[in-house]
Amino acid sequence: MDDPLAAFAYAFVTLFIILHPLLVVPTFLGLTRGYRTEEKTRQATIATAVAGGLLFTFLIFGSLIFDILGITLPSFEVAGGVLLLIVGMQQALGIEYTPPEGGQQQNIGVIVGTPLICGPGSITTAILLSTKLGILVTVPAVLLCLVLTWLTLRYADVIQQALGETISGVMTDVFGMVLAALAVTLIAEGVDGLR
Repeated sequence: MDDPLAAFAYAFVTLFIILHPLLVVPTFLGLTRGYRTEEKTRQATIATAVAGGLLFTFLIFGSLIFDILGITLPSFEVAGGVLLLIVGMQQALGIEYTPPEGGQQQNIGVIVGTPLICGPGSITTAILLSTKLGILVTVPAVLLCLVLTWLTLRYADVIQQALGETISGVMTDVFGMVLAALAVTLIAEGVDGLR
């Protein structure tokens, strides 16, 4: 993309959809039920830090990993597109990740940070965006997404009350379909690049 603003908007929207902090709200509230506001805030901070740490690790070392393993961008686009398609279908069909029972309090932020917020799909998306659009576009988009993710978790109670179960369900379906459409685009671009 020649327009930096359009590239940033594309990166931000793509990352926000794959990180889907709004869809994590019910799980986060369930895992932190009975916690004081201060502890919920701490767990939101841990979750965001874990997700951010993973994303930036792969943003920095993604190209090096590509070079070491001999992976080309088109092949990664196809593989990443297939992975995102699966994640999108899971969201659209309402297949949710269920954390193991009996998790200790200090692990809740880690569980929410990965794989709920930052899973393989998020890592794949970050690497693809940095390779295609450049690190200077992707890093600010990641930072903005992380800030919004923290705010979403911090005010999860308010958001859940405002949205309600019906709207949350509709958003899950729509986000899943959009993510699946982005995945098909990635697969098509990858296949075209492999020719």
